[in-house]
Amino acid sequence: MLVEERRQRVLDLLSEKGFVSLADLAKEVEASDSTLRRDLEFWEQRGVIRRTHGGAVFAPDHSLPALEERSQRELEEKKLIAKAAAGRIQDGDAILLDGGTTTLEVARLLVGRKLQIVTNSLPIANLFANSRETDLVILGGFVYPKTGVALGPLTVKMMEEIHVHQTILSVGGITAKGLFNSNLLLVETELGMMRCADEVVVVADHTKVGRQALAFLCELTAIDTLIVDHGFSAQQRELLNQNDVSVLVAGPSGAAEEFRQ
Repeated sequence: MLVEERRQRVLDLLSEKGFVSLADLAKEVEASDSTLRRDLEFWEQRGVIRRTHGGAVFAPDHSLPALEERSQRELEEKKLIAKAAAGRIQDGDAILLDGGTTTLEVARLLVGRKLQIVTNSLPIANLFANSRETDLVILGGFVYPKTGVALGPLTVKMMEEIHVHQTILSVGGITAKGLFNSNLLLVETELGMMRCADEVVVVADHTKVGRQALAFLCELTAIDTLIVDHGFSAQQRELLNQNDVSVLVAGPSGAAEEFRQ
């Protein structure tokens, strides 16, 4: 069994049963105690399980709120950003969308277009499931609770043979240091998404600028384009001034203008 398959099996067992002893894991997975301890450490570092005496419990990091809760925040700003992002996509393009709420708004604007859509988000995939115009590729793996987003090593492995014109990502925070998101498992998956693309586009409303989240994703120079809404403050504007990245600002009409220092 490959390392990725074994780790996914361990996680599936914990997700199904809630608690699994090390002895039971060894029987189910047919691996040594030392190997399984390393697997448990791997998942614990990613905020998905918590090790206990003699085993582990399934305890996902709930620092990432449910999709329904997040989708209502700054909704109008997200729609403006989505309109700007969708306007840059050409018919026939292959586009990878992560499972953020802003990327969900982008996806809504792409329904019915002749595109190839790749996503790890069940809500986004559902938008295209019955579309005759759009080819849909769903990335599998561990589905993060309450969000409907597949994450982890199996998701990353599926992307090794995929190439897209754009990867469009959402983030939890943007500072002078770079981009952040809510947990390590999400960051690991997004790094894989970045490697798939000719262009990496980050869509983020102004409340994310100046905010730091739990897990570091990358420096701003690692992305190609950042699309934000027009509501940022003078202090947030100064932060963007300090970084050499192409920034597009979605105005009240949804038209995108290049950020001017």
